[in-house]
Amino acid sequence: MMNAPQVKLAMGGLRGSRVDGLEVFRGIPYAEPPVGPLRWRAARPHPGWGGVRDATAFGPSAPQPVREGDPVLGDHGRPPFSDDCLTLNVWTPGTSGSRPVLVWIHGGGFISGSGSLPIYSGETFARDGDLVVVSINYRLGPLGFLRLDRSEGDHWLTDQVAALRWVTDNIAAFGGDPGNLTVAGQSGGAFSAMALAGHPATRDLIRRVILQSPPLGLHLPDEEDALRTGREFLEIAGAGHLEELRDVPWERLIGATMEMLMRGVRFGHWPVPFLPVGDGVHLRRDPLALLDDARDDLDVILGWTREEAAFAFALNPMYGDATQEQVRARIAETFAGRASETYAAYAAARPGAAPLDVLVDVVTDELFRIPAIRLAESRATAGRPVWLYEFAYQSPAYGGRLGAAHCLDLPFTFANRESWSHAPLAADIPATADGLATAMHQAWISFARTGDPNHPGLPTWDRYRDTRTTMRFDTVTAPVNDPAAHWRRLHPGDGPRSA
Repeated sequence: MMNAPQVKLAMGGLRGSRVDGLEVFRGIPYAEPPVGPLRWRAARPHPGWGGVRDATAFGPSAPQPVREGDPVLGDHGRPPFSDDCLTLNVWTPGTSGSRPVLVWIHGGGFISGSGSLPIYSGETFARDGDLVVVSINYRLGPLGFLRLDRSEGDHWLTDQVAALRWVTDNIAAFGGDPGNLTVAGQSGGAFSAMALAGHPATRDLIRRVILQSPPLGLHLPDEEDALRTGREFLEIAGAGHLEELRDVPWERLIGATMEMLMRGVRFGHWPVPFLPVGDGVHLRRDPLALLDDARDDLDVILGWTREEAAFAFALNPMYGDATQEQVRARIAETFAGRASETYAAYAAARPGAAPLDVLVDVVTDELFRIPAIRLAESRATAGRPVWLYEFAYQSPAYGGRLGAAHCLDLPFTFANRESWSHAPLAADIPATADGLATAMHQAWISFARTGDPNHPGLPTWDRYRDTRTTMRFDTVTAPVNDPAAHWRRLHPGDGPRSA
């Protein structure tokens, strides 16, 4: 305890721990606990504490379904869980100096995940990049995304805004430079990073964003849609009104969430029981417009994994015997009158493709790849900096059935393969792939430090412009011009440039 690192903040002191040469502060509250009458209220600043607070243990994770034994991830949230979950964690090489800051926001379909998971530990970025790294918890599922009245909503976003403000106000005490801030995330976390970059309260705080697999193809509910979902949730949870629901134990709320999840299952759709609400007040409805309000000089890295949707479909028994007719019917929902033509075009791009393969490629395009390209096109046309990538390394799990599925890039981003042994998706990645991890990890570090992902171990990665240069991360990593041309041409309205 005598040698434990300490920092003094306006809100109180913190005592952390030393871990392998880093100073680590865990479980720091950044907002008042959203419990009792503060459940389904916007996050409020934490009032502080007296004396020196112990910061050697992670805070509880946000209440969520437990996913033990998941055939892809193994799990994505570990107890303890609690409504009192608004905490963050800091890894720093030292509390003196002024280092670039990387804030990581976890994904998880808006219902799972935690900043305390070992797979999201900031130690590799802090040590390898001389960065100050922050991970956060925020409200998930019904506690963060349920809309029950017109007065308040998007509580998850108020949490993240509060966390980012806390970082800019306090990170200098941890050796960080609040004027050199990168926000990074994957999936729902990437969506969050975009929302923060365009939010009036945080847009000027963020220099750079890293967007891994942002689900830009989501159709966000408007306020009326969200209120209908709220009424359905009230019925499932057995509550008559909002005030009654404030007293319901979170365990019952999570049970109702699982019922909502099952009700939302439709062939060929990635089930997400709760979504951000695009009400035009807290958040725009069009995800592709989230960066429209960001600063013009915002640096952006943006990309996808080649078979994103294999995460949801490849191992699901519902799709094992999928037929061409079923997949064509799903395609017709997007390509009215062109289902057969589109199916044939997707099948031709993957010789020997089964109907499931076509479905994976179509949904990957709808939710991730094509919207990402559209965003890159828009930013490039406006002269705004953007670097595009495709992660194409194939998971060896299940005989290769998962391909380059959603989340497979994460062990390479963090260069922490050993932390993923619990996850079938990544458990069998061989040590020979460590070179790919180094290339990607160091690119993220270089970007967080300088706004440019290029480094000596990476082929030259040009900004996305007319050549549509895209860095392909694979067993051989190299820039490729317009690698998604075939799929891009299948989707009308793919941006201002001609195909």
